[in-house]
Parts: sequence; C-alpha cells; structure tokens
Amino acid sequence: MIRPAVAADAPLIHALVCELAEYERLSDEVEATEDMIAAALFGPQPRAFCEVAEHGGQGVGFALWFYTFSTFRGRHGIYLEDLFVRPEHRGKGLGKAMLAKLARRCVTENLGRLEWSVLDWNEPSIDFYKAMGAQMKDEWTGCRIADEALWRLADHAR
Repeated sequence: MIRPAVAADAPLIHALVCELAEYERLSDEVEATEDMIAAALFGPQPRAFCEVAEHGGQGVGFALWFYTFSTFRGRHGIYLEDLFVRPEHRGKGLGKAMLAKLARRCVTENLGRLEWSVLDWNEPSIDFYKAMGAQMKDEWTGCRIADEALWRLADHAR
C-alpha cells in the first residue's frame, strides 16, 4: 500500500533517510533530525511531501518529493528527492507503485514532468529506472552550493 505520510511517520521517514544514506555511502552527510523532517513535511507551510510504502502493515519505504517549475515547458513538475525501499522488501513492486503514484499526480495536475537523480555507480537503481521508461540525462551535471560556499555567496547579496 502507498499512502501519504502523516506527522506520526516522521520517525519512520527519518530512519529510512538514514538507511538510504547508508546505502548510498553518505551517512556522514545526514544532518536531518526527526524534528526537522516533521517541520519540513508537516509544518504550517510544507514545501516537501512524502509517500510511505507499507507492506504487512509496516512502513518499509518512502518517496519524498516537491514541486518544480520548467521555464521551457511553462508548467510545474515534480522532483523526486528520494525513493527508498528497505532491501528485504525490494522486488515486491513498492518502488514502482510509488513512482506510478507520482506519475498519476503529474498527469492529474497537468504537470510537465517527473524527474530525479541517481548516483552513477548505482546500477540496480539505474536499471530499475530505465525499466520504468526513465531517460538518463548524461549531458547534465548537477551543481550544488552548500555550507561555507553558500554563506560566502550570500554575502555578495548584501
């Protein structure tokens, strides 16, 4: 079953984020706490949203997403920040069901696209996404400014 996350899911979502970070070899980058997850997803003006995958009454996966905008298409879209299913529950269609639910939202809301990123070494996920019809955008390079560099750049806006 795929359902929208509720505030009581914040500990589960945080645990799944930590498990995803471990899988992606990025555990040292996790700064988020349960409280931060709860505030971001269930605060007065949420800007991110989450679906929870359940199997046997247990939360075993999540899809965390937010709206984007394409100037080329002139429409909003969805960016899937994270999709994760615990390893012991993979192969049961939960990942596909979460992607399908987001695709249905895109179609229902007349959104231009559903997009996400995947680590280039993660062949199982790349194969899974290609099987869903995803196109790999090798010509694009992701950019990020964070931490000290973000503060230095922000100083230029004074």
